[in-house]
Amino acid sequence: MAILRTYRTEEDGSLSFREAWYDEETAQFVINRGPVGRLSETPVVEDDLTPEAGEGLLAAFAESCETDGYRELAVEEQSWLHVRFPLKHAEPQARDRSLRDAVVSGLTGHLAWRGLGTVEASVFGASGLTVTVLTPAPKLAVKAVMTCLRETVRSDVNRAVIAVAAGSEPADARVKQPQPYRGSFPVDEETVNELQEQN
Repeated sequence: MAILRTYRTEEDGSLSFREAWYDEETAQFVINRGPVGRLSETPVVEDDLTPEAGEGLLAAFAESCETDGYRELAVEEQSWLHVRFPLKHAEPQARDRSLRDAVVSGLTGHLAWRGLGTVEASVFGASGLTVTVLTPAPKLAVKAVMTCLRETVRSDVNRAVIAVAAGSEPADARVKQPQPYRGSFPVDEETVNELQEQN
C-alpha cells in the first residue's frame, strides 16, 4: 500500500499533516488530514479504483501538498520514541508476545489518525520488549502513547518506560515517562539494527 505523509508548520508554530494512500486490495483511495495531535478528518474516500487511477490521485495529491507548503519529513527531522516493557523471563513468553501485538496494533492506529507517527519496530532485546515509533512531535506523542496504553494494555501501563531520541541518534534516548526516572535507558542493538534496516 502506497502512503504519502506530509507536514506543514503553521504561523502559530503548530504542525498540520496531510496523508493519502491507495490500497490495492480494497481499490480505495483515502485522504486524511488535520492538526498533528488531534483526531483527524477523512474528507476524501474514493472506491473501486484501478491501480492506475490510484497512482494518478496520489500524484495529484503530492502536487497539491507541494503547492500548499506541505512536505515529507526526513528521519533526521523527526524523533524516535521508544516504549519499553520489562520481561519476567530471559526469553519472551506467550503473554509477552500478546502484549507486543496489542501495543503495536493500538499505537499504529492511535498515532496514525493523529498524524503523530508510525510504529517502525517491535523488538525483544536484552532490556525487554521495545516498541519504537518515528514521530514529528515527540511531546504530543508521549501523551498520546500513555493514553493509548491505558486503553489497550491497562494492566501493563505502569510498567512502561518511554524515552525519546533524535532522529539521527536512535540509541541516544532520554526517559520522558515516568518522571522522575533514575535509571538509564539503553537501546538494544537489535532495535537499532532493525531501525537502520527499515529506514
